[in-house]
Amino acid sequence: MSLRLIELITAAKQAGDISRLVSAVPYARFLGISAVHVDGELRGFLPFSEHLVGNPMLPALHGGVISALLESTAIFQLMWEAEAIVLPKTITLTVDYLRSGRALDTFARGILTRQGRRVANVRIEAWQDDRSRPIAVASAHFLVDATGEPTPAP
Repeated sequence: MSLRLIELITAAKQAGDISRLVSAVPYARFLGISAVHVDGELRGFLPFSEHLVGNPMLPALHGGVISALLESTAIFQLMWEAEAIVLPKTITLTVDYLRSGRALDTFARGILTRQGRRVANVRIEAWQDDRSRPIAVASAHFLVDATGEPTPAP
């Protein structure tokens, strides 16, 4: 892991400002993904934009955009919640699309279900105007190295 990334994660945690970490990810910036703390939980946020539409007839968000929000939220949750400085590497991401993502802002929440020395599991849900009606849920498994040393790719 690069020294700059370690410094960035450390500074963001010390300041209590997740946006410092999120803004360092070019893909998140391109999609407009951000993360905020609301009522004590970290939430991913994807504001609606025309360039995110996959089916203009409905219009509906592209499934890859929804998946990116879910995975990004899981990674940010894991990096924020981990006691050590970790850079998660995705092993698997399984997404269940439950309904079309409409032309609305979308929110996501990740729940760290298990973190071991080498592997972490996160459950993620995404919703739009009603949290009790998720548009997608996902399960993600990450390779992590809680020691801060570089982890070889699987």
